This record gives sequence, C-alpha cells and structure tokens, in this order.
Amino acid sequence: MIRLFLALAFLWLAGPPVGAEPVRIKDLVEIDGVRGNDLVGYGLVVGLNGTGDGIRNSPFTEEIMANLLERLGVNVAGEDYRPKNVAAVFVTATLPPFARAGARIDVTVSAIGDAKSLLGGTLVMTPLNGADGQIYAVAQGTIIAGGISAEGKAARVVQGVPTAGTIPSGARVEREVTFDFTQVSVLRLALKTADFTTAARIEQAINREFGGRSAAMLDGGTIALDLSRIGGGSPAHAIARIESLRVDPETRARVVVDQRSGTIVIGADVRISRVAVAQGNLTLRVEERPVVVQPNPFSEGETVVVPRSSAEIATEGSGLAEVAGGTNLSEVVAGLNALGVQPHDMIDILKSIHAAGALHAEFVIQ
Repeated sequence: MIRLFLALAFLWLAGPPVGAEPVRIKDLVEIDGVRGNDLVGYGLVVGLNGTGDGIRNSPFTEEIMANLLERLGVNVAGEDYRPKNVAAVFVTATLPPFARAGARIDVTVSAIGDAKSLLGGTLVMTPLNGADGQIYAVAQGTIIAGGISAEGKAARVVQGVPTAGTIPSGARVEREVTFDFTQVSVLRLALKTADFTTAARIEQAINREFGGRSAAMLDGGTIALDLSRIGGGSPAHAIARIESLRVDPETRARVVVDQRSGTIVIGADVRISRVAVAQGNLTLRVEERPVVVQPNPFSEGETVVVPRSSAEIATEGSGLAEVAGGTNLSEVVAGLNALGVQPHDMIDILKSIHAAGALHAEFVIQ
C-alpha cells in the first residue's frame, strides 16, 4: 500500500478563495456573437512509406487518386494501379473570428481508410468547406503525425496515434465570414462557466471602473454592457477597455475522477462531513499441484496423475477508520490520505462517501 500523494499526485486546483489570484475578464467570458466556424474537407495524403490505404479495402482512395491525376492531365482510366503510399483523409479546422483572407490556420488530418500511418506524408491541396457548403480555406502541407508505428513479419508495435496528425498553419483563408462588428447594437458577455457570484463580481468591477450602470447582470451567465458609457458607442473599444480588468472568480466545489488513469482532482472548496470508512481487498488463490504416482516395479499397474489442489482466501486492509470533517482542502486531503489505499480504491471510497451524503461537492466521473 502506498500513500495517495505518491501514487496519485493529487492536483490542487486553487488555494482558498481569500488568497486566490485575480483573473482577467477576457479569460472568463466570451463575447456574444464572436465565435469560430468549423471547417471540413476530404483530401489525399501522398508520400507515405508503404503505410497508405489498401486500395482493395478502400476503393474511395483509388477514386480520389484518379480524379486528382485527371485534373493534372494524367489519364488513368482503365489502368490497374495499386499505390501503397497514398491515403484518403478527412481534414478539419476552425476558422477563428475576424480571420481575413490570406491568414493561416492550423488543420488536423485523420485517416479514414486502413492506412497504418500518416508519418512523413504530404497533404495535397484540399478545399475546406463550412456548414453552408462554401469553401473558406484551402489546406496543404507536410503532416506532423501524433505517433509512431513499426512492424516486422510476425509482430507490430504502435505508440500514440500514427493515423492522425496536424499541419501547423497548414491552411490559407480564402473567404471571410461576413460579420460587421461595428454594427452590433447590444454587446453581451457570456461566462464560459455560468456562476451568479462571478457574474456579479464582473458587473461590479466594470461599474467601479466606468461608473453608473455600465454593466448589468442579466443572469448567471450573461452581462450586458452600455456601449455609450464604456467605449463611446464602439464595441471594439468597449471590449478593449474592459477585458484586462481583474476579478476573483467563484467556482463550484467539485471532485473529478478519471477511472482509466486513476487520477483524482479535488477542488479547494470541497468539504467532507465526519464519516467512518472501512476498506479491504479480498484475494482468492487456487493452486493446482498434481502428483504423478508410479506403480511398483514389475507390477501390472499403470502410471496415474493424482490431483492435488489448495484453495486460500485472504483479506487485506484496515478496519473501520474515521475521516474527520474537513474545513479546508488540506484537512480533507489529510483525512483521505490517512487511509493509505491505492488510487483506484480511493475512487471507490469517494463514490461511497458521496453516496452516503458526506461529500459536499459535485462528483464528476470521466
């Protein structure tokens, strides 16, 4: 058994709210109406070292390859070719707000056939379409794969995901999204995480800086701004003047556990009522030790195998232990750490404490 801190590397999200570091408003909110747009395209990756699509299993790769060659003046109609260094891929990207023609954006490339790896491949010119079907960007470039793959005749090893990769600044914006920010008549801030206390603090910070009713909280996730008081009627100037103001955000008490990796994250405001916990492991061991019995010399007997089995049940773990109610994060962690259990066992304990109503926090399981 090992201590929770050594086995788990507990992450402390923040200190007590009193000593919390103020955060800029620009890091807490989004501007209503200012958003990115998703783009997607279907393209071809070439230059792979024999790790591309199998044409028999991915006929769409052969079709796009033939169409591309014909557009370049190469007639392959009726030809029987089986290239192994090409792969059909989906290309995705996000067109950021206020992106202008000629700007560069990052793209993600993902294989859709049976290609083994995109490492070292080059994406051929691929149009990226928006939800309206219009082409907003064109992608091309060398792929940086997110993994590596190696294989022999009887074995193969894969690390990461070699069938997906990125191209930094791999697409050029060709069409701009029509949006005139200067014509926005009502400017609203939308909190990334809705919270009435945080929204009220943002409202107070803006009104304290610019006076009067410069900002008005509409609900826990929305704050309306008076452009005439802040930016002289200009939305861009108003955002520039308020986004660097700092406030102390308020967060919900939350415990997040990842069962796959055994990671537990406990927020600073989590509280546990006084509770008693008993934890133990049940181990069942069955062992077979057959014995070979030989007949006496010069007898007519036969050699037989006599089964010999042993079964054992062992119980490990401490008895009933008390976890005192914690008034702050350090006391809660100290109480849980005193149990001295494995990470995955600690997740089960937290589930049980939450089910008993002694864990006063939102419990999130991933």
